[in-house]
Amino acid sequence: MTTVVAGLATGPVKLKAVTDLVDKLTDDLERATLLPQACSERNNALEDLKIYSRDPRDADPIFTKNQGISMLLRHAFHSPCTGTVQAALRVLANAMLLKPETRQMFVDERFPPKASSELATDNWDNEFLISRILFLSTYGTDINLLELIDNYQLADHIVQNLKRHVEALSGRAKTKAEPMEEMALEETLKLMFNVTHFCKAKVSSFTPGVAHAVALLWKQDIMSDRPLDPPFGPLVNALLNLDLEADESLATLYPNSDATRVSARLIELAGKSMVAYNDSELETTVTPLISLTGKIYENAPETVRQHLRESLLPTAEDRQDVLGRGRSLSSKLLTNSINPMAPALRNAISHLLFDLSDRDASKFVENVGYGFASGFLFQNNVPIPASATEPFNARDTSRIQKPVNPTTGQFLDRELAVDVPEMTPEEKEREAERLFVLFERYGLAWMPLHNRLKSDVSPRLRNTGVVDVQNPIERAVQEGRFQELDDNEVEHLS
Repeated sequence: MTTVVAGLATGPVKLKAVTDLVDKLTDDLERATLLPQACSERNNALEDLKIYSRDPRDADPIFTKNQGISMLLRHAFHSPCTGTVQAALRVLANAMLLKPETRQMFVDERFPPKASSELATDNWDNEFLISRILFLSTYGTDINLLELIDNYQLADHIVQNLKRHVEALSGRAKTKAEPMEEMALEETLKLMFNVTHFCKAKVSSFTPGVAHAVALLWKQDIMSDRPLDPPFGPLVNALLNLDLEADESLATLYPNSDATRVSARLIELAGKSMVAYNDSELETTVTPLISLTGKIYENAPETVRQHLRESLLPTAEDRQDVLGRGRSLSSKLLTNSINPMAPALRNAISHLLFDLSDRDASKFVENVGYGFASGFLFQNNVPIPASATEPFNARDTSRIQKPVNPTTGQFLDRELAVDVPEMTPEEKEREAERLFVLFERYGLAWMPLHNRLKSDVSPRLRNTGVVDVQNPIERAVQEGRFQELDDNEVEHLS
């Protein structure tokens, strides 16, 4: 038999080596040519196959239902040798990752029930591998998750595996966990997230897992440079889908001994995350954390709500400057509430801040300033309060009530005086014309000229009493100084 691994052969040589390995391992199943005592030889063959499977080119027999996949499934779930089981599971996981069509093969061969049952394990390697295979099978297949939960205890086994991680944590007092334990936890959390996402009817089956997931928030210290790296990011995602309103969940999230313990941990994660990640990472990584914080606030007792308001809303210290310019967590939240590069995060933050304001538009404007509040209120059809542009009072650091600029949120006595000479009437008119041109160019550019003139904003601006000027484009047309080009005309500039 030809086996060329060290040189990582390609083309016909690799295909021949892969075919020989698949045939050898298939013959082993049919004829028992590699007896249990010869597990080492079988495992070596599977190890060679795993190396070849990392690149699907010239390795078709591995990914074919009636050849490699069928053989791998039988070795992975029926072999009496633990080493063989794990070796076959590794190749199978590689195949399902690289070739999505193999996931349906796993389902068609009716192995998800067997895999669900095998999740009842006390082995980190097996937990990692089986959880990953089930996780991958939730994408692009017709897997019956409801059946797996009802008849094969999928939810019970996932929750039990989380409990094992909690017990391992309590048994070593925060000493460094072995790598496979960390990887197993991550895969279990990812599996729980997908199952609860795709099978919402059975979310309640995972409620006992809330206590274990919360306990694991203290599995290790939070890294400043990558605060939502595993386990924290996967823990946040997993909790987000669970029933946090159940009595069992409430007792865990707001314990009588320290009701703010969980919310304080989420605030710590948010504070470090807002500094550590760039825009694209904020969008994908931090958005679930903000959403989870909102859910925690929604169901929390008043002590926890007050703690979250004090931690996340602008403080008297923040109001010493224009809101959003400081380095506090509340400033970072406000800045990202209008971040054009992170629309999902922007939306999540705005909803959280609105919730922290008791969903009261007036309180919302007072808390974050009209400048930050106006866009959210408009987009969500919330009437803007009549007092939105009027100064209001707030307590400063000495607890004294002081007037606040309603737009910027800054204390009026902290605003810098701007020494700018009064504009002449001619300067005011030129500035108004410039604004009109900008509005025409960017605000109404999609409209034909005659419609734009009908939509002239001049009367509306004149009605405000701020300016009294005619749209310069309209004036140019009336005076014969403006020509609109047809689509097939080109204007040449000298």
